[in-house]
Amino acid sequence: MGQTLLRKVWDLHAVRTLPTGQTQLFIGLHLIHEVTTPQAFDALRERGWTVAFPNRTFGTVDHIVPTRERARPFLDVMAEGMMSALERNTTDFGLSLWNLGDQRQGIVHVVGPEMGLTQPGMTIACGDSHTSTHGAFGSIAFGIGTSQVRDVLATQCLAMEPLKVRRIRVTGRLQPGVFAKDVVLAIIRRLGVRGGVGYAYEFAGEVLDRMSMDERMTICNMAIEGGARVGYVNPDETTFTYIAGRPFAPQGDAFERAKAWWRSLRSDADAVYDDDVEIDGSALTPVVTWGVNPEQSVGVGEQLPSAAGVAEADRPAVADALEYMGFTGGQAMAGTRVDVAFIGSCTNGRLSDLREAANVVRGRHIAAHVKALVVPGSAGVREQAEKEGLHEVFRAAGFEWREAGCSMCLGMNPDKLDGRQVCASSSNRNFKGRQGSPTGRTLLMSPAMVAAAAVAGEVVDVREMVR
Repeated sequence: MGQTLLRKVWDLHAVRTLPTGQTQLFIGLHLIHEVTTPQAFDALRERGWTVAFPNRTFGTVDHIVPTRERARPFLDVMAEGMMSALERNTTDFGLSLWNLGDQRQGIVHVVGPEMGLTQPGMTIACGDSHTSTHGAFGSIAFGIGTSQVRDVLATQCLAMEPLKVRRIRVTGRLQPGVFAKDVVLAIIRRLGVRGGVGYAYEFAGEVLDRMSMDERMTICNMAIEGGARVGYVNPDETTFTYIAGRPFAPQGDAFERAKAWWRSLRSDADAVYDDDVEIDGSALTPVVTWGVNPEQSVGVGEQLPSAAGVAEADRPAVADALEYMGFTGGQAMAGTRVDVAFIGSCTNGRLSDLREAANVVRGRHIAAHVKALVVPGSAGVREQAEKEGLHEVFRAAGFEWREAGCSMCLGMNPDKLDGRQVCASSSNRNFKGRQGSPTGRTLLMSPAMVAAAAVAGEVVDVREMVR
């Protein structure tokens, strides 16, 4: 019987089966940042422990860093404390840190692939839920908590529950104006935010086969939003072409040998899955969230649900979301006023995302009442975008052009919503208070859709702007 990629990589990294039934997994790559590490390093010091494999741990700063004024010390005392702690800890324990001013700095899930650290067949861990992003390369990548960050630093291992595998095949061909973000939001809408609990999601099908690595990263990034522990895509020539020549990738003959091994890691043709789902990609339209979790979404041309129109078990959640958002069941999604437009995040802060958004705003200007900002996912993305003149396109349209960081995705830095503002956002979560205001409201959509909303001042179908 054939094996899935998950099983192959899992077995290659299994140290032993624990009495609990968990697997002790060796972690090939550990990525760290400023928010989830201070207590982990303190725990090492208290016990007199060292970092087991310093050459497998890489740090950057992203969550709390300002994207406009970066003078040190930061005005936010807590943010400055976390930054100083990471600087001290990486120095004391002999670890790499890509700090502010370093061209390798950026959102951890952008710079890992960008630097060639993320490769097929790896196990990857990071103290951030969206570590599933790296599965786009055929790796098995987990988000972990601070106590597990401590464990990986000290032992390079994690105790993990075995996972089932659900294959999600997206067939057909996407319409122009429909992007990877729309695909993954449609998947979450269908399967739910808890549908993936206990599963790894294997994303497959003709739509995935045609996607760039940036697009595949967007899909895998939000696997966690569907409840899955892991999301991955089988590696192929698109994967290998992306990795080739990057700083930490194998070079020369070693790269050719690596490719031969990576090809063997694909799920076998006769692999057996615990579940198999098919979605017709050609039927998808641009998707916008209307509620307070990524499952609560509709196509841009659809109406919002009413509490009375859904299953009885779902009515309280739908009623609560509508009340919080200030929406009415049955109203159209299109035409919803937006106050802020945010393009960035580990989901959609890569160069191709910025290009798509720039294509929409080129020759146009944002609505007078909209505040709009573009935050590249890394210093490298920012540099390349400026070489292409994208920053000039955005500035001419009225957008603010910022330094690299997580920015408005999570509101742990100065980029936050104010009061009841509505934000068209290319990020990954629309929870209550997620973007810094306890009453702020977030509408998730693709970068191109965010750009269209910024120009129109309301939610519109981007396909009407780019025909």
